[in-house]
Parts: sequence; structure tokens; C-alpha cells
Amino acid sequence: MNPMRFCLKEGNSGKSRFEEITVTVAQGPQVRPGVLTIDPYVPGTSQLPGTGPIIKLSSNETPHGSSPKARQAYRQAADKLDRYPDGSSTVLRNAIGARFGLNPDRIVCGCGSDEILHLLSQAYLGPGDEAIFTEHGFLVYRIVTLAAGATPVIAPETNFRADVDAILAKVTPSTRIVFVANPNNPTGTYLGIDEIRRLHGALPSNVLLVLDAAYAEYVKRNDYEAGIELVATTPNTVMTRTFSKIHGLAGARVGWAYCPAEISQMLNRIRGPFNVTGAGMAAAVAALEDRTYESQSVAHNAEWLPWLEQEMKALGLDVTDSVGNFLLIRFPDTPGRRAAEADAFLQSRRIILRRLENYGIPDGLRMTVGLADENRTVVSALKDFVNGAAADA
Repeated sequence: MNPMRFCLKEGNSGKSRFEEITVTVAQGPQVRPGVLTIDPYVPGTSQLPGTGPIIKLSSNETPHGSSPKARQAYRQAADKLDRYPDGSSTVLRNAIGARFGLNPDRIVCGCGSDEILHLLSQAYLGPGDEAIFTEHGFLVYRIVTLAAGATPVIAPETNFRADVDAILAKVTPSTRIVFVANPNNPTGTYLGIDEIRRLHGALPSNVLLVLDAAYAEYVKRNDYEAGIELVATTPNTVMTRTFSKIHGLAGARVGWAYCPAEISQMLNRIRGPFNVTGAGMAAAVAALEDRTYESQSVAHNAEWLPWLEQEMKALGLDVTDSVGNFLLIRFPDTPGRRAAEADAFLQSRRIILRRLENYGIPDGLRMTVGLADENRTVVSALKDFVNGAAADA
């Protein structure tokens, strides 16, 4: 802080003198208070010191990469880098609509589904409002709520699963949005469509239910529905989806939402005019068309997810019943066998899983389903960890 000089007149003499007076002046723009309470999102670790290959299973990425057709479309789009992309994502919205039987006018595309969540909060939340999500829900829900100046409200889960009654118990006259990740990240649990409908039916009509279905393509349970029908038949439900998971386009940042007509109009009022890149849109359209590649990814996950769960349980570890492309593995609170120690041991083997302290699960690691050799390597390493910890006890 710098002193400021003021000219002072002394009585009626007309004489002036300069005197340095230190004053307190606010430096720079003042951020809204809610922003100061946001913990920045920290993605899963992706690098380790030293050299050699890394098995990175920390970010729920598909182990097969993106479709060859999507990569080809992305490369071809490089010839148009000097041109703005279609600001309405018309071709992509039409492709999504054709794939799922949806009205393209009710589809809004974004820079990943994260941007869609930000847009929804910007449009429907403000100071004095509340948004509800579950205690182990996706970290971005808290961020977008606070960024809009609203108050996050956390509903407890039951056995790492969203609890409809617990959510409804948190509803107040100030509630404006309820976020439900279905399936949930990082637990892998889900709510069946009957429970989702019960939740929606008990919410006030002015409360927006946001169904985050980022992992929908992996779910093969008869009682699961991503949310399309509920959006089509109600005025206060939005379903968000992403190309980052099953389609392997995490680096391209493409997401979308299916909305009631009025909500799609509101989101289009506030989104950026060119919020999805041309290359990202081209890759997404090609990925939607490559049904064979998508089916192979689903089949791989269906084979290895239960295998991993069985192997982890055989090691004495606690594993949630997941329907995504990842597992929540929980470790005992025993010296030498804790999650943090398991993580350090795995990293010494150049294996990266996801620590979950910031999700409120300090005893857990999240493992993405990898390639066959990667899955076997992780199980072998954890077997050495568990056996070594037991021998040291």
C-alpha cells in the first residue's frame, strides 16, 4: 500500500502545505464472497516422476481411446482451423437427435457436460437460492452452485447410494436445482427409474431436476433409464451427457443436454456463441456413427468390471457394486493398509488410481477399468500390497 499526498490549506492565510497521509484503499476488483469458498477442481493425477510407462486409471477414460473414425474426422477438421465453428452446433445436434430420437431444438451442446452444468446454474441459481446434491456427488455441482452465488446443500447417501428420501428432506422454499449423477461418480451406484420418478414427483414444480448421465452407455440394468423420457414429458427435468467417456473424446471437450424447450432457449441465451470447437463437433458426429466401436467398449467393460470386483473382494477389500466403468475400492483403517499407503505403493509400481479425500472418502481409491493387461497388473500389485502389509503386521 502506497502513501498518498494531499494539499492542505491552513486557515484563512491561503498558505498550502503538502502532507503525506497513509490511507487504506481497496486494491483491485472485489470478488463475490461465494467464489472465495470454492475449492478448485483437481483432476486425477496423470504424471509420475521418473521414466517408464505409466498405467493411468485415475480419470474414468476409456482404455481403448477414441474411435478411428472420430480421430480421422478430427484430423480433417484441422483444414478449417481458420474458420469459426457452427455456433449452433447444428450438425451435431441433428446427429444426436437422430441417434436417440430427440428433437434437435431441445438439445444444447457445450464444452463438455461441465459447461452445461455451469450454464444451468447461471440461468437458474442466484444469491439466496439453494442447490441439492448428494454427499459423494460429482465435485463440479458444488463449484457451479457457489459460482452462481447460491448455497450448496448436501443430502446424505445410504451405503454410497443416493437416497431419495434424504434428498427430499433437504428441499426448502429456496431450493431451485437438484443434481443427481446417475450413475454416480465416484461410487458407481445408481437409482432405478422408479426412484427417479418418485424423486421428481415429490419436487415442487419450480425445482429443476438435473440428471447427469455421463456414464449411461455402460449401464445394462433393466431398471435404469438415463432420463430421456422424463425430460420429454416434464417441464423441469434436464439430462446431461458427455462424449468424454464411452466415446473417448475427453480431450475434445464435447457434452450435451436434452431439455424442455423453454430451458434450451434460456441456455442458448447465455452460452458462448462458439462454445464447441469445429474439430470436437466433427469427432463427436463420427463417434456417434461408429456403433461397432462403442459396442466393443461396452462389451469390454461388461467383461472386466465384474472380474475386477471379484478379484478385489478376494483380496479382502471392500468394493461397491458399480454400473459405470470404474470401481470404488475401500481400504481398512489399519496402519500399513490404508488407502493413502496403497496409493503410494501403486505409484511406486507406476500405477495411478484416484485418491478420494476431496469426495469425502479418505479410505477409498477409484479405479477405472483398463485394458486386460492393465487390470491384471493392478490386481497383482494390490495383492503384493495386501500380502506385504499382512506380513508386516
